[in-house]
Amino acid sequence: MNSDPALVMTVIAGPGAEAQLAECVAAIAAALALRAVPDWLAAGRACDLACQNIDAKSAEAAARRAIAGAAIDVLVQPAAGRRKRVFVADLEATMIENEMLDELADFIGRRAHVAEITRRAMNGEIDFAAALAERVALLKGLPATALDEAAQRIRLMPGAPALLATLRTAGVRTALVTGGFTVFAEPVAAELGFDEVVANRLDLAEGRIAGTITAPIVEREAKRDTLVALARHCGVPLAATLAVGDGANDLPMLEAAGLGVAFHAKPAVAAASRWRIDHADLTALLYAQGYRKSEIITA
Repeated sequence: MNSDPALVMTVIAGPGAEAQLAECVAAIAAALALRAVPDWLAAGRACDLACQNIDAKSAEAAARRAIAGAAIDVLVQPAAGRRKRVFVADLEATMIENEMLDELADFIGRRAHVAEITRRAMNGEIDFAAALAERVALLKGLPATALDEAAQRIRLMPGAPALLATLRTAGVRTALVTGGFTVFAEPVAAELGFDEVVANRLDLAEGRIAGTITAPIVEREAKRDTLVALARHCGVPLAATLAVGDGANDLPMLEAAGLGVAFHAKPAVAAASRWRIDHADLTALLYAQGYRKSEIITA
């Protein structure tokens, strides 16, 4: 078995699991025979455990067994270079809680139908572009005013404002990249402070949704390409990049990033990703980089 020197394990409590965290950290340390004293990044929320001469994936698996199903996340990565210089994020079910096509489908009484297509596409069961075209076609003829009404339903993902404010203060270059639409992505990006937005454009005709999308369509390869191009533009290696997403179309981006995190992801995506956050909010991405509570900027 290969071993990786100078690793760090970050253990992060999800909502309601704060009281269990110290006990779980002790259980992990015992299971892995770790001698280092836990470095608490935030009391009751997150801590680091130094790991030496151990395989990263094996350490994660052993830690998850030790916490016995508690709502606690575990990430193991090289201790060096944790703080990334470029951040690329998905929008829907990542930076915001909503899936916006599902919200729009509400206006035509087809939410359950469209939500099932969304679920299957995000889990990688059906082709993303075909699923996107199918869902958008169902909206043909819907008044464009429905876009504004749907936008009023947007709920930021917990931790999103703190994540972006902290990264922005640290000088990190940020991009919001989505297979969703500019009409929703651009206001969210402006509110959170993203530097760039890459999104699809929904076609309108005579004040109504036309049922088509302006080519080219932003899908999985475009997300990865945006990450690669932004890293090159900033003069940093891919090892210095962070990416987050929840769906199958995010996988190439997550695989390319130095730290690619599946966030509350669909089952197939969580299983395929090297790192994942299943329980905690988006501030987990800061703790994973070694930020301390005192460094996190909250409103």
